[in-house]
Amino acid sequence: MPATIRDAAPRARPRRSDAVRARFASPPSRLAQALLSLSPIGVPVVALAWLAVGGILDRLGHPGAALDDSFIHFQYARAIAEGHPFRYHAGEPHTMGATSALWPLLLAPFYLLGCTGLDILWPAWALSFLALGFLAREVYLLSRPLAGEHAAVGAAAMVLAFSPFTWCAGSGMEVVPFAFCLVRAVRRSSDWVEAGARTPSLERELVALAFLAPLMRPEGALASVVIAAALVGAPSPRRGGRLVALIPLFAAVAPQLLSAAVTGHLQSNTAQVKLLPGNPYYRGDALVAAVRENMHTLVHTLLQGEVWSAEFIPHGSMPFAFAGLASLLWRAHASRRPVLFRAVVTLALALAIAVPCFYVSFLWNRLRYLWPFAPFWLVGLACLTRTFGDVLGAIRPRLRAVGPVAAGFITALLAMKLDGTLDDLAGSASGIDRQQVALGKWARDAIPPGGRIGVNDTGAIAYFGEHPTFDVVGLTTEGEGRYWVAGAASRFEHYERLVLDGRAAQLPTHFIVYPEWMALPQVLGTRLFDATVTDSTILGGQTMVAYEANYSLLGTGERPWTRGLDYAELIDAVDVADLESEAQHQYALLGAADGDEVVTSADDPLSGSVVADGGRRERARERFRVHLGVGARARAALGIVRLEPSEPTRVDVLVDGAAAASFVAFPGEWSEQAFAIAGLADGAVVELVPDTGRLTTYHYWFFPRDVDGR
Repeated sequence: MPATIRDAAPRARPRRSDAVRARFASPPSRLAQALLSLSPIGVPVVALAWLAVGGILDRLGHPGAALDDSFIHFQYARAIAEGHPFRYHAGEPHTMGATSALWPLLLAPFYLLGCTGLDILWPAWALSFLALGFLAREVYLLSRPLAGEHAAVGAAAMVLAFSPFTWCAGSGMEVVPFAFCLVRAVRRSSDWVEAGARTPSLERELVALAFLAPLMRPEGALASVVIAAALVGAPSPRRGGRLVALIPLFAAVAPQLLSAAVTGHLQSNTAQVKLLPGNPYYRGDALVAAVRENMHTLVHTLLQGEVWSAEFIPHGSMPFAFAGLASLLWRAHASRRPVLFRAVVTLALALAIAVPCFYVSFLWNRLRYLWPFAPFWLVGLACLTRTFGDVLGAIRPRLRAVGPVAAGFITALLAMKLDGTLDDLAGSASGIDRQQVALGKWARDAIPPGGRIGVNDTGAIAYFGEHPTFDVVGLTTEGEGRYWVAGAASRFEHYERLVLDGRAAQLPTHFIVYPEWMALPQVLGTRLFDATVTDSTILGGQTMVAYEANYSLLGTGERPWTRGLDYAELIDAVDVADLESEAQHQYALLGAADGDEVVTSADDPLSGSVVADGGRRERARERFRVHLGVGARARAALGIVRLEPSEPTRVDVLVDGAAAASFVAFPGEWSEQAFAIAGLADGAVVELVPDTGRLTTYHYWFFPRDVDGR
């Protein structure tokens, strides 16, 4: 044999164990590195999802949403999947009734792929808990330049231990994804300002985040402003770099522009119903007082871990929370890195938790309007633990370890709330399932085709009922929000106007409502079905009832019952609480408060038939204009007013500021009082002023009659 062959060593067959050993010895792939880096977050997130979803499944036996509002998003997702986006039901007018424009869009493909009915919750849960993991990572990365590695790890742990995030992720709502968008926008904007590596890819990401955040929820406009500030303060090195900052400012109003394109008006239905600015009862001093009261509740009750937030926040948290915000600025000063922008915008977004104070109420839905701003407070707490450790470390270096221990202690305090939160999450899902979902399924089977359901919780009943709905609150039915905001009497008068104008087909054939919320027994007919749940506080009431609609009382208060009048000669009529009539006559609210509207049903004193009319109570003064028609001359007139005084009183009638007539009214059942006016001109301002007490006024009529000697 040739020497080369004879001297060669025999070739060994490779063994599987050697290949495995070599694979583990080689540097891990980028994917493996990413998975390893996420595992400290991923494992607890999976555990939280397992506990939250598992608790719901154990309680219900099937998926369930902890908020009725979740089904509003699911209904809009279905509308997108079915090809009629922004229409709550096919064929209905376009509406913007969901809190988020983007969340239904993200869920729509899953509905199209077969996640219908309650199965839509699976992708909602998956996306929400995935966002929770990424939120923890973003908080870690946002905190690290400010507080250091150990405190940043503590901040991420606080996110995972903060039970409202688990509750909201388990609800199927957009809260946690929105929080992720906010924190990501702040973190990447800070990177842009601080790192110096202003790459085109990072610029594109910032522009994308500027659109995504407000479309996920309108408050995301704050993220757009932060991004714009970063791009202005540290412009792109390419030519015209500062002009790019205009794009995030445009993105900040993307929800309003989308609403204008879809519905024809800038303000979404949700904003119209929930915001204090624009509400007719909260203007001037009343608006300031309402916002101040909300802020007091936020600071001294909610941040303190009391009443509505006691389920989520340790009692007495408020001083430590604000100390954390102060530590943010201290860490920006003490750090050797240029992190001032990071600290300032984090502080600003933390204080933006006060934005919901401009809502009529932010106590709905387990405070879900507040929690997206909570990550920035957790960054502050991480800075507080670092500062605490540094102060002790200056005394004795070994005591610096107290900082990470303090972060762990805060995490443990937050985690102690998880057990009760998980139980409440499952209980809330059970309550929604036994009430709104049950009534929606009942409506699907019991209400005949062609039926239309009036609702004040518009989610599950629309999603499962498979009938068009009439949202009395106005979130998902275009044009109804202003009447809900005005009050029950304005809704009654609005329904009356629809009937008298021949538009009764727009009204529901049935109502499924909380009777106390609806506050209009005059339109509720035969009681058909109800669902009572006594062990869930997430619901709007213990009993929700299905009724046939009954509109027989609409229009009964349009004419006075005073005899001897020819209604055909009517000069003008002012229907109090009818928003259209009030606008036509420049009716002055004069300090009218939310809740002062009233609908009264009583017998006509003469015929005995039932008359229903809407009005306003607690009126210390009335003021409006009377219209006689184009070119009409001043004339003698007879005025009739339907009212109820709170006590015996003389009522003076003024015309353009001058005394014109007076009458005496007595308390008890409502009455109609006549007053003579010698010369009533077109557009004259008529005022009623009681000497004592308050008036409840319902209706005014003016007839062309000389009442001298009557």
